[in-house]
Amino acid sequence: MITETHIRAGLIGAKLGHSFSPRIHAALADYPYELFELEEQEVGSFLQKGDFDALNVTIPYKKTVMPFLQEISPEARRIGAVNTILRRPDGSLVGHNTDYAGFSDLVQDCGVPLQGKKVLVLGSGGASRTAVTVATDMGARAVAVISRNGEDNYNNLERHADAEIIINATPVGMYPKNGAAPLSLSAFPCLQAVLDMIYNPARTALLLEAEARGIPHRNGLLMLVSQARRAAELFLNTVIGDNEVTRITNAIARDTENIILIGMPGCGKSTLGKEIAARLGRELVDCDAEIVKAAGCPIPQIFAERGEEGFRAIETEVLGELSKKSALVIATGGGVVTRERNYPLMHQNGRILFLDIAPDALPTDGRPLSQKRSPAVLYAERLPLYRKMADEIIQIDRDIAKNTERIMEVLAK
Repeated sequence: MITETHIRAGLIGAKLGHSFSPRIHAALADYPYELFELEEQEVGSFLQKGDFDALNVTIPYKKTVMPFLQEISPEARRIGAVNTILRRPDGSLVGHNTDYAGFSDLVQDCGVPLQGKKVLVLGSGGASRTAVTVATDMGARAVAVISRNGEDNYNNLERHADAEIIINATPVGMYPKNGAAPLSLSAFPCLQAVLDMIYNPARTALLLEAEARGIPHRNGLLMLVSQARRAAELFLNTVIGDNEVTRITNAIARDTENIILIGMPGCGKSTLGKEIAARLGRELVDCDAEIVKAAGCPIPQIFAERGEEGFRAIETEVLGELSKKSALVIATGGGVVTRERNYPLMHQNGRILFLDIAPDALPTDGRPLSQKRSPAVLYAERLPLYRKMADEIIQIDRDIAKNTERIMEVLAK
């Protein structure tokens, strides 16, 4: 990290409550970095009178700011969007576009070259222009922009079935509207890579589909960090190494992912979740407790009145809301793996740990399904499902301290 405190920097945009930018810039250097949520009509006045030396600009003002700048870099003018502004000593404002460098780094990190490929860019805003410019400069043989109302739109995608790279430059699927996707990848049999500029959630519905199809894919976190690195270089007139981008990207990905515990009823997910949450300084959320709140009655009563399907419907709804969030420890119910629809909900932001315990060590009191069928029978039925959904399998017993250490060792990898 560079020690610099003489500049006043920040970010302007419409909605910034979940921005990672302050954390990224704090990791790059120690200048003050503030968030400024503005209405569109406030942008011009802020730029002219605001108390700042350097700014980043995010959705939806990357074009809005341009008329208020005295100079715009050739790269930003070519793209038609500005995301970084510097104030000169004479008060004049200079606009740059560091998204170009950020997206270029993202493409290189994915490892699938764009040269000679047909690229489909979803969206027609400032982010789209960056993607089009980078793809063109990297030698794409064709670049098509898909918009809602343009000549190429979501109603005639069949004309682009030969696309080899898809880039999502829209906010579709971004928190808090998780789960939406601008299109289905099933229409593109030649796909070699999918890049999504969204970074929250870590895996959008588009990226989850790419993963399921075995297609190389990346979210936008590395792009965000890389463009911030380039902005900080402009702020400070210095050079910051690539290793800093890697370090900060990995740290944010690790610290914001949910830790999701799955396993048999009674295996200790809630108890161990409490221990892990305390170690990590995170909030523990017990999915079963949230189901009770949502239903307004105990779980045995839910089963008695609505049956297992009624319970599972509430569980999926609750899990969907919890899994949108970040940096939680989530203890799930034992049967969460019996509904395949729960996997993308957990996986979108989570690292899923299967706590595997011998069935003869499991209690049955207060557990409707465990009382109907023995733990050994349930375990045999669910073991393949637990293994299929888990990112990590951790063998545990009834020793809480030892189990906690085992989990922490896995999380440290």
